[in-house]
Parts: sequence; C-alpha cells; structure tokens
Amino acid sequence: MAERWGLAAAEGGGAHLAPLGGDGLPAGDVAYEPDLVEAVRARPDVGRWVWRSTAEIYPRLLAAGVRVERCYDIEDAELLLLGHDGRYGEPRSAAAAWARLHRAPVPPDPRPRSAEPGAQSSLFEPAPVQMEFGALLEVYADQLTRYGTTTHPDRMRLLTASESAGMLVAAEMHRDGLPWRADVHRAVLDELLGERYAGGGEPRRMAELADEVSAAFGRRVRPELAADVIKAFAQSGIRVKSTRRWEIEGIAHPAVRPLLQYKKLYRIWTANGWSWLQDWVRDGRFRPEYQPGGTVSGRWTTNGGGALQIPKVIRRAVVADEGWRLVVADAAQMEPRVLAAVSRDRGLMEVAGHDGDLYTALSDRAFSGDRAHAKLALLGAVYGQTSGDGLKNLAALRRRFPDAVAYVDEAAKAGEEGRLVRTWLGRTSPPAAGAEDSDEAGIPQEDPPHGRFPEAGPSSGPRSSDARAWGRFTRNFVVQGSAADWALLMLAALRQALHTGGLRAELVFFQHDEVIVHCPRDEAPQVVEAIRAAGELAGRIAFGETPVRFPFTTAVVECYADAK
Repeated sequence: MAERWGLAAAEGGGAHLAPLGGDGLPAGDVAYEPDLVEAVRARPDVGRWVWRSTAEIYPRLLAAGVRVERCYDIEDAELLLLGHDGRYGEPRSAAAAWARLHRAPVPPDPRPRSAEPGAQSSLFEPAPVQMEFGALLEVYADQLTRYGTTTHPDRMRLLTASESAGMLVAAEMHRDGLPWRADVHRAVLDELLGERYAGGGEPRRMAELADEVSAAFGRRVRPELAADVIKAFAQSGIRVKSTRRWEIEGIAHPAVRPLLQYKKLYRIWTANGWSWLQDWVRDGRFRPEYQPGGTVSGRWTTNGGGALQIPKVIRRAVVADEGWRLVVADAAQMEPRVLAAVSRDRGLMEVAGHDGDLYTALSDRAFSGDRAHAKLALLGAVYGQTSGDGLKNLAALRRRFPDAVAYVDEAAKAGEEGRLVRTWLGRTSPPAAGAEDSDEAGIPQEDPPHGRFPEAGPSSGPRSSDARAWGRFTRNFVVQGSAADWALLMLAALRQALHTGGLRAELVFFQHDEVIVHCPRDEAPQVVEAIRAAGELAGRIAFGETPVRFPFTTAVVECYADAK
C-alpha cells in the first residue's frame, strides 16, 4: 500500500483516487469509485490522504464513522507557501494555484461563507469540484518542489503537515461538540439578567440599570450607545474619550457603577443570551466552526458563535455528561517558554527548563525576587512595551538574557524596515502596509544560525509611527506564531495518543493555550498524562532537543467554570 493517496470528490458522491509517488504524481492507475466514503473505508492502511480541502472531504467521512490518521490539505499548504514568498493575500484555492502554474488568468477565491447558527455541519458541507483530478495532483507536485526553495524546507514541510492535522482536529471537534447544558445556561441568564419582556427588549435587570444611569445623569441616556454616554459625561463637566472600563471606572460620578454593570450584562445578553443559545446549541452540544490558522499568526478563530470568548459565568453551562469528566489543560506561560526555545538564549532556556512558575524563577535570576517586575519585563519584550518602566525592566532583562531580547528586537527592526519575518517553522508575516514596493518587502530573507534574524541594513531615514507599530507586530509575531506552531504539533500528538490508546475520550475544545478533553471518569488520569506527553513531544519536534519544558496546568472537573 502506498504511503500517500490522492483523493478528489466527484459528482454524485463518487471519488477519483490514485497512489502517489515521491514526486506527487500518480504511481499507479487513477481509479473512479462511485462512493467516496467506501473508497476511503476500503483503504485503512493509507498513510496520508492528499486532497484539495479537508472541509470538502472529511465531514462526509466523519458522518459515516470513518476517521483518517493523516491528510495533506493542498489549499491550506498553498496559503502557507504563498505567505513564505511574501505573497500573502493572493488567491490560495487549488484552481488559482493551477492557473499560476500554467500562467493562466488566476480566479479569485470564493467569498467566505457566513456561519449557519445551530447547523450540525455548516462549515463542512461538500463544495462543487472545481478542477480535474490530474490538475489537482499537478498543484500538489508543484508544491512539493516549492518546499525546496523555502528558507528551511524541513521545517516548512512540518508546518504544513501540522496545519493539515489541525484541520482534522477542527472537523472532529465540530462533529463531537462541546457538552452544553441548555437548562443551566437559561438559569444563569435568568439569574444575571432577570425576566425577559415581550417584544424582545432588554431584560428586567438591564432595564433597571439603564434607568439608574439615566437618573444619575438627570436625563434619558442609552447606556449601550457610547456617543450618548460620552455626551452625557461632557454635560456633567467630565471629558472622556471612550466608555472603556479602564477610562471611566476611576471617575467619581454616580452613573459609573450602574453603567459598568450594564455594559457587562449587555455583552452577555448580546453574545451569549437566549438567542445565542437557541441558535448554537443542539442536542446538548455546542458545535462552533473552528478556523485553524484563522489569524496571520496561526492562532485559531471561529466562524460565528464566539467559542473562543466564552465568559466564565457562562462556562457554568459547560457540563460533562453523566459519568464523564472534562480535563481542562492550560499551557503554563507558553509564549515565554517558546521565546526561550527559538532564541536559544542559554539563561532563559535554563529558567524555562522547569515545570514551576517561570516568572518566579526569572525574578530570582534578574529582578531580586520581584515576580511582578520580571513578568512585566518579559511580556514587555514580547509585546513591545519598551517605554517608561518597561524600558528600565527591559534593560535588566537584556543584561541577563541578551539573546532572547535580541531575537525580538531584530524581528521588530525587520518589520520596521518592511522585511518579512517568520515563525520557527516558517509561517511568514504579511508584508507591512505600504512596503510592497520596497526592494526588500517581498524577498524571503535567509536566517543566520540558530534562527537569528539578519542584521538590518542602513536606515533609510526616520522611522514613522506606522513602521514602529508594524515593528511591534513583527516582534510579537515571531513568538506568538511559533507558539501557534507548537500548539498544532501538540494537538496532533494528543489526537493520535487518544486514538491509539483506545480511549473513548474526545478532544472538544481548543484555543491558543488551552485544550479540553471530554472523557469517561476512569480515563481522566490517562488523558492528563497524554496531554503532558503531547506538550513535551511537540516541543522536541518543533524546536529540537532543548532544556525548555512545556508543562500544563490541568484540572479534572464536571463543569468548565470550576477549572479556573
């Protein structure tokens, strides 16, 4: 049996398929089978399926109870390869890739489809076949060749493989769903918001708070309208630029307390209220549409439903099935540990080489035991907070951990100069706005040893505020994006461990540093160990053998809200 098989959906539910050689082209006869699902089911030993899009194929397989071990998502790989060449934003469909290969007019990508609330598989409905099977394999073969032109071909291959694994995880999580108790959710809403009024207006508690705000200002004010609130403050002799909590909570005015309470309840009512519950929860499950690599840094997003912003109070509705548990695991201080691994800073790798609190260990090394200052300094280095106290803290960090600080400094400088920066595995930042015409903007840069960025050339003049802002983005990109690379490998390893271990456990939720597994109660210890092992394995695969550890803080609970 060949390690890789190409697969394409055909009209009427059938499929074209063929074993593939090392060049990506057919190594045997191309077959047509009338049932795509049965064609895959009959070949359980295929090492990796190569297809146009996981969203097109895999949900049909899952619906029939067919699970695959590995896949190669051609369109996702095209997105990553285009980005590496500084061509982020160009059409990434297989049809567009084929057109570029043949110097033909390049079709635009289809418009993104809006989410369908409550649908069981709205993200994963089959799309019409847009190209011939042979043309699809031409694109795949060309991609295999293009890896050889990337800065680190092996890393780039690993990145695309892990992204494809993430697509499988996303489809499976959508299929299984996050356990959700609608009765508990309704009780929480009744407790927080009070009774609903006929006609869909604000619930009782919000209406009462709105009246309190108006009474405090001495006139009718609509607290959900920021412009109305800002005007009301101005008429009271108080100038504010926004109604954000950090700006108004210190103001001595009787409207502040009810206004802040109203804003909190308004977010719950609009984002996770009764309408959300009716739209998104079916049969005891919340099935969001996960978008792996939905941001340029590789972090996931969701297409509707707000799964990655579930308020803690609403998490009370996330309850395990009877006899089951939720294993909730947070990667402990993931991004600082990733910085240690990618910068190869000996001192920071030693600090990150333990499972304990990284900031405490850092403070003992460089900040006289002041954990708060140590945390501010390290996060300031990553996020670009380099003024005021942040600058002083950064100086102390630079003295003790020069290679770590230099790594993000050089990424920032590259961004300011319009050059591309990359994560450890090769995910590439978009070109800076306005940098597309620069001589350097679209040219991939070679990485010196140990992943360090190239020395910048002579400055072309004063750095604009836009350039500095982009530098802050690229400073964070190389760390946050490398953390997303690690997370993909962790998910792939965890998925494989749960399956090969013969467990009934289901991976049901993921955001950039947190994962939830729903499992029978007696499987929880095995799941905790599987998560720990997956994190360590991902670190070795992504960054090689380093002292850096990637521990998790885990909780085995019946209710998600109890995990924090």
